[in-house]
Amino acid sequence: MAGTYTKKDFGPGPEEQTLLKDVNGARIMPSKGYSYSHYSTFKTPLLHGSEPVRLSPGWEGTGRPDDELNFRDMTMDQIDLELNPPKDRLNIVYFIMVLHGLGTLISWNMFITAKDYFVSYKLNTTAVQIAQTGNITNSTLQYSNSFMEDSTLASQLPNLIFSWLNLFVQFGGNLTIRIVWGIFVQVLIFVFTVILAMTDSSTWIGPFYWMTIVSIIILNTANGIYQNSVFGMAAKLPGKYTGAVVLGSNISGTLVAFIDLISKILSPNHRTAAIYYFITALFVLLACFDTYFALPINRFYRYHELLFHKEVNKKRLDNTAGSPSQRPPYIKIFKQCWIQCFNVFFIFFVTLSLFPGVHSSIKRYQDDFIVPHEYYTSIMCFITFNVTAMLGSLLGSMFQLPSPKYSFVPILLRVFFIPLFLVCNYQPKIAGVLVERTIPLLITNDWIYLVIAIAMGLTSGYFSSISMVYCSRVVESRYASTAGMFGAASLVTGIVVGLMFARVMPYLLGWSIFKTN
Repeated sequence: MAGTYTKKDFGPGPEEQTLLKDVNGARIMPSKGYSYSHYSTFKTPLLHGSEPVRLSPGWEGTGRPDDELNFRDMTMDQIDLELNPPKDRLNIVYFIMVLHGLGTLISWNMFITAKDYFVSYKLNTTAVQIAQTGNITNSTLQYSNSFMEDSTLASQLPNLIFSWLNLFVQFGGNLTIRIVWGIFVQVLIFVFTVILAMTDSSTWIGPFYWMTIVSIIILNTANGIYQNSVFGMAAKLPGKYTGAVVLGSNISGTLVAFIDLISKILSPNHRTAAIYYFITALFVLLACFDTYFALPINRFYRYHELLFHKEVNKKRLDNTAGSPSQRPPYIKIFKQCWIQCFNVFFIFFVTLSLFPGVHSSIKRYQDDFIVPHEYYTSIMCFITFNVTAMLGSLLGSMFQLPSPKYSFVPILLRVFFIPLFLVCNYQPKIAGVLVERTIPLLITNDWIYLVIAIAMGLTSGYFSSISMVYCSRVVESRYASTAGMFGAASLVTGIVVGLMFARVMPYLLGWSIFKTN
């Protein structure tokens, strides 16, 4: 039990290989006449005697304060963690990281999955009602047509900006403040969104539209800070815990996709389905809030926090010119991890170029295909991608192949998914008008399309998982947190660039527009 020690526990032995050594490897021994039994009497200060402990000249030569030289800032619990390294019992910390990964993308997934609620119910239905009264305007119709594009920019551009700013500027200080406030602001926005869903906005469509856009901007600004900070937190733990965050982000999409399908089967009412969506997100974020405060209670998490701070302090001692407020060498860190950052960027660029824009616009070709027409997009697009991406992330947490040096090769090859999706039965629209394809339709078998979709999802989840792990692994351990934040910012950059490139896809398919909706 922490805080209970005997003379034998602190006698000469293997334990002196840990905290009882200085940075130069010299053993730290008490002064003559000092009994080891004093350790069991005093906790703070740790060593308490009539005179200070004499340490090796190498340690005393660092010029550290006497209190620090005599370990007055250390607790018995910290020594117990060093002497008895704990394990992640029941994988509690791992599952907490998965939950936070789910929380980092729950807001994004909720809004893209609630497309029917916004476009077909809140905006389009209102436009139809106004049209029936003869009071329709072009601007009113434009709200429905432009909502998905505007909401995409509103959600991802703030996320992009604050993900990079958060890397260089610590908003509000440490990780705890950033994570707590990031979650808290998102909770408030989702409460506001639920209230809007419960309110009849048919007579004030314009204000509803802009209130929703502004709420999306605030929501994703907070989420950008939160997501970046979560990857920085996970980088202090072993590599698989960064993979757990990526796994959680893919589970987020799977969860929302299944909620979408179930709601369509059980409740065709868009308003009710949207309320369920947003309340689900609210509960997930509250769970993230609670579990974050539970982490310091976990011995495994405290142990790795201790190792991280020891490593930082050791490097500061090695460099006497350093100071606690010294900024990380960002250029040096980026040079060490830029290949993995590019990998993360390119993975999400290819994935978001296709999902959900192109992926959700591919229609059923075979009349006798097993998936019904009304559920084709939900199953073949959202569920297929999110489930396979989740499985890919799970595989990435089990093993990492190829090595960091060669991982860019299969990642670059994923670019061939773009032409493969274009030659499927892709039917995009521009301003509500179906595009006539100039690229030939080559894949008319829905089963082949399903295989391509599964391969795209698996590779997206797998390579995003191992690349985020490699980001923290290829740098010095004291810079792992900063490298993890570089990876998270590269992830968001890939998402934004991919979504912007997705707008070009209908024009790549063909320029001539003939058929009306």
